[in-house]
Amino acid sequence: MKKLNGIKFLIFDLGNVIYDIDYSLTFNKLNSRLPEKDHGLGKKFLISDTHFNLETGKISEESFRNGVREYFSQDWDDAWIDEIWNALLVDIPMDRIQLLLRLKEQYPLYLLSNTNSIHFKVVDKVFSEKLTDTEWSMLFDKVFLSHEMGLRKPSEEIYREVVRQIGGEAQECLFFDDLPENLKGAEKVGIKTVHIDHPNALIRFFEDV
Repeated sequence: MKKLNGIKFLIFDLGNVIYDIDYSLTFNKLNSRLPEKDHGLGKKFLISDTHFNLETGKISEESFRNGVREYFSQDWDDAWIDEIWNALLVDIPMDRIQLLLRLKEQYPLYLLSNTNSIHFKVVDKVFSEKLTDTEWSMLFDKVFLSHEMGLRKPSEEIYREVVRQIGGEAQECLFFDDLPENLKGAEKVGIKTVHIDHPNALIRFFEDV
């Protein structure tokens, strides 16, 4: 695997870059408990204040679940809400984990994700099942999570804070994300980017460099 010219730090988004996610699985589970007239509410919920406030750590898991009940006008229990919310988390393919382990031998690796405490408990469990405790604890030099930082992509502020904590220069960082708007936010502060637009795109990128 060749070195990337001028790049010293690799930053990875989580969803659909490392961890496969599928929002339709959450929408389908939601719709199984909703009247047909409300089947469009799931997509709208993703851009709601309740969702964004959980992603930036402004509300607790309890407040989020209460917000879900209010938003959908349903008296669902906590376990069912978590099951719906976590349904979109599919799996981490082992070939991506193996790639990260190889990259770790040459670069500091960082994770930058818009996520929340409910989802990340599952993410942590899946990583722990696929890696030894030492591998998982050392895979990323630092994990940047929106709900811990109080910031979310694509705000320029979150990228500036990541670069500050890494301790390098923005142009020395290469950021992988599946959403163009997140890449644009990173580019505004000088970070170099790669669009992951296919399940095999990350593997192919490093095969080609």
